[in-house]
Amino acid sequence: MKHLFCRACLGLGLLAGLGSAICFILGVSLAPIFLIFFFVFLAIAFQDFVMLKGFTYTLFIFAASTYAFTFPEDLVSYNGFAFKRLVTPLLIITMFGMGIHMNLSRFVEIVKSPKPILAGIFCHYLIMPGIGFALALSTDLPPEIAAGIILVGCSPSGVASNVMAYISKGNLALSVTVTAISTLMAPLITPLLMKLLANQLVPINFWDMFWHIMEIVIFPVLAGLVYNQYAYGKWKWLDELLPIVSMGSIIFIVALTVSAGHNALLSLGWILILIVLVHNVLGYFFGYRISKWMGINEQDSRTIAFEVGLQNAGLASGIAAKMGYIATMGLVPGIFGSMQNITASVLANWWGRKQIAEAQD
Repeated sequence: MKHLFCRACLGLGLLAGLGSAICFILGVSLAPIFLIFFFVFLAIAFQDFVMLKGFTYTLFIFAASTYAFTFPEDLVSYNGFAFKRLVTPLLIITMFGMGIHMNLSRFVEIVKSPKPILAGIFCHYLIMPGIGFALALSTDLPPEIAAGIILVGCSPSGVASNVMAYISKGNLALSVTVTAISTLMAPLITPLLMKLLANQLVPINFWDMFWHIMEIVIFPVLAGLVYNQYAYGKWKWLDELLPIVSMGSIIFIVALTVSAGHNALLSLGWILILIVLVHNVLGYFFGYRISKWMGINEQDSRTIAFEVGLQNAGLASGIAAKMGYIATMGLVPGIFGSMQNITASVLANWWGRKQIAEAQD
């Protein structure tokens, strides 16, 4: 039954894509509507294909972004309630969901094998902020959007890196550990780097940003760790529901940033997408090459590449919203989050088909 349903969705998705293309060529205003259905139907259909399943989340992000760009007014408020007020609560739920899947015993890996872990954290907080700073200064972008590029670079690793490490035959334990440590370091490292690199673009208050990150990340993650230690497994429905809620929250946050940044996207869209893509791909490249240069094995080098290139874009959006820049600084992580899911899925699947021994030769 599931197989037939997914195949039916595939057919409907292809029809919707064709309808969108025809409407676009003829100048009919229904093109975006068909495009939204194209992404949604394909996202469902891809659940039936092992090689394509990893793109489901990305396609839902594209569907939500297309809706937000086409109908930006729908995501501003409802009956006087501003939707941007939901960003912080949704991120808190997402970070709590991340925390419940952490286990304190995994941190023992630092003592057993510190080199790849320290290399992953060092590369993450050196490479991505550095590339972001260079791109911000070398492009003629408005200051707040340029600061958004730096903010993405200064954010901790994204949880998607754990999934990509698994698909690419990387070191999952290393990935989880680096993600956790970079996240716990974020309240100090992210405001410090932003103060050093972005203060000339927008005013950065170190302590305000510190407490924003504590509220959004550290307190929920610590609560998740406590839950993992004492309650994980007691309510299986909650353990299974939280990852879905977390993904839905990020999709909604991306849609909010696209809606708020509608005007900026109209004027800078393709340029901003290109800059974000370069930032993301260079993160993978330098993360991998520097790890190999340091003598780290192939499996761990692949893992570090994802830990460097994949950022917690949701957190960056939350910080931007807290600072009052969701339509400008917050737009960059929204785009980055979409792009990194595509590039990481492609790279992870390619590496996954390439044997570790073969890559080391």
